[in-house]
Amino acid sequence: MPTRREFIATTTLAAIASGSSLHPSSTASPAPSRGAGFQPASPAPATSPSPPTSNPRNLHKAAMIGMVAEGDTIKDKFAMLREAGFEGVEMDSPTSLKSDDILKARDATGIKIHGVVDSVHWKYQLNNPEPAVRVKGQEALQQAIRDAAAWGASSVLLVPAVVNKDMPYDAAYTLSQAEIRKALPLAEELKVRIAIENVWNNFLLSPLEAARYVDDFKSPWVCWHLDLGNIIHYAWPEQWARVLGSRVHKLHIKEFSRKKSIDEGLWKGFEVELGEGDNGWPATMKALDEIGYSTGDHWATAEVGGGGLDRLKDIAARMDKILAT
Repeated sequence: MPTRREFIATTTLAAIASGSSLHPSSTASPAPSRGAGFQPASPAPATSPSPPTSNPRNLHKAAMIGMVAEGDTIKDKFAMLREAGFEGVEMDSPTSLKSDDILKARDATGIKIHGVVDSVHWKYQLNNPEPAVRVKGQEALQQAIRDAAAWGASSVLLVPAVVNKDMPYDAAYTLSQAEIRKALPLAEELKVRIAIENVWNNFLLSPLEAARYVDDFKSPWVCWHLDLGNIIHYAWPEQWARVLGSRVHKLHIKEFSRKKSIDEGLWKGFEVELGEGDNGWPATMKALDEIGYSTGDHWATAEVGGGGLDRLKDIAARMDKILAT
């Protein structure tokens, strides 16, 4: 099943790709730690949350680059995000955009590229039975890691596998892990985490299994990108947050209405504004507080239908409200 990301992309960035050869190196960061909740050898990951902290929430707002529907250049788009009230952005890779233009836009606007999304993980699945397809998926993942390092991002979002009639669940587990392990030396070298996302791919459907999948790598360079909207159809975000604990490295913010999905069709559940669905933000934010995510130096990235400046301002304001719940 395709990701909702395909439904909210409103502009084609390839048309604005141009630039020269500036490519400054990124500054390496120390190896991350999972904290007390990290138990890489345990087949049943710990579910006890960290104790609450009295520190104020410190979540940085970002948006997906595909949400910016206006702007002739990538610099224009970054400037619009800044004016709308966002601090950062998630970019796609591989991309036809020039790294030069992306870096110049970042430096000129102050918008931080905190994350990168593997742009072809649905097309070149790491669990595809055809070795040639897995090779392409591996190449794309490593390119995304290199781009993330060059742009100053700390993670690459990865859909690790797709389960369907022709790609069984057990093979998805083993094949995807084998491919991710091939990329780990590069991730460690460049200090970029591979962040596994929960999407409607029929894989890793429980938070306990998701935690075990991450822990199997016994590496701090594999973590979780928690999408708080994708979960609503079959689970509750606060439960996933508490089980995954310190494995959570990034958040996607979107809404989902169970009633709308039942009455009008499954995908219609996403057609609801932030704060007006069934995410249960008070319980979700409480769980994020308990695991220490909302009180650290972390990101919350909107992944909803975008538009021009007014639309982006509305999204930013809605995020402010729900993140303060």
